[in-house]
Amino acid sequence: MELTEFVAKYAVERRHTSSVKWDGMQEKYGTNDLLPLWVADTEFKVPEAVTEALQNRIAHGAYGYSLTPESYYEAYFKWQQTRYGTELEHDWLRFGTGVVQSLSTLVTCLTEPGDAVMILQPVYAPFLSVITDNQRIPVISNLKRNGTHYEMDLADIQAKLQAKEVKLLLLCSPHNPVGRVWSSTELADLLEICRQEKVLLVSDEIHHDLIVGKRPFISALSIKEGYYRDNLVMLDSASKTFNLAALQNSHVVIPNPQLRERYDHCVARLHAPSGSLLGQVADEAAYRTGATWLAGMLAVVKHNYEYLKKTLTTAFPQLTVYELEGTYLAWVDLSQVVPVDKLEWVIKHQARLAVDFGEEFGPVGKGFIRINLATPPANIEKAVAALCAAIQA
Repeated sequence: MELTEFVAKYAVERRHTSSVKWDGMQEKYGTNDLLPLWVADTEFKVPEAVTEALQNRIAHGAYGYSLTPESYYEAYFKWQQTRYGTELEHDWLRFGTGVVQSLSTLVTCLTEPGDAVMILQPVYAPFLSVITDNQRIPVISNLKRNGTHYEMDLADIQAKLQAKEVKLLLLCSPHNPVGRVWSSTELADLLEICRQEKVLLVSDEIHHDLIVGKRPFISALSIKEGYYRDNLVMLDSASKTFNLAALQNSHVVIPNPQLRERYDHCVARLHAPSGSLLGQVADEAAYRTGATWLAGMLAVVKHNYEYLKKTLTTAFPQLTVYELEGTYLAWVDLSQVVPVDKLEWVIKHQARLAVDFGEEFGPVGKGFIRINLATPPANIEKAVAALCAAIQA
């Protein structure tokens, strides 16, 4: 679907709808009177088939305990196989209410209090909190900057896995906030290190449908034709792809039967939530019919990214807009044009923007901002103009 048609058809006003992004800025920013480009959801309505499927299910009027229908597995598995060549099996799949909830559950189930768990920073803030909140010890390996993109520091990763006796590594793939889509070689190297060091890997692949660069996405499950499947768990959800986060349905894919048994026993003990009826109704419809909608949404993200990058770097060649291969989140280094200690004040009080500040993703993010591009172009144009004026001032 073409960009202009998509925006005209699906753009929606979210202010005064109890939206966290639009109506929930007060606690974090001290005001709701900012242009919000922070929370990773969108200003676009879901595909019509999703709304229709929800309306039909709601019309039935009974919402008691429900099974996941076989048609759901068929739709999800076909989406993964057709688009990415990822082969899944029925027995591997478990459900959660969201990827962060599943990350926390997996940390609880697959490690013990006091165990070390590694993350690669800068990274989405809950990766750290699911470790510390569960009384595990975080071990940080910083991604390496290389020009306008980031790479894994594999030597540092292996050295710290050994030295800190790490039990679990949490990987973000594609990576939020730096926008990398990891190559098959990078993933294979990381998975081989984890195999050698007897470290389990959890791959959060929630952004895997949001590919805006030239590098194709490949799941950790598919590396070397599934050679590393016994040593990993994959998480994903339709929530980022189709703007369905509030419906609380996500996937936990565990190929290893021994790991599945550990997980199942632990979830039973915790009485942990596992998906939602309406979330599964919406997701199934999205997987069956949402490809055209997704193409339109990605066209918007690509357009917004190119506009933001060209305008900002033309006005201020010293700043860096990092390459966006995946996600709809731009990672921008403003440290050369705004003093780091004044950045938050400039963004909030002069530009009047609500963005995520880089230190939320780890100390190495200081001086950066993360900008959500999954919004109508008019919002990005307004934000970029305000940001340029604030920097110039």
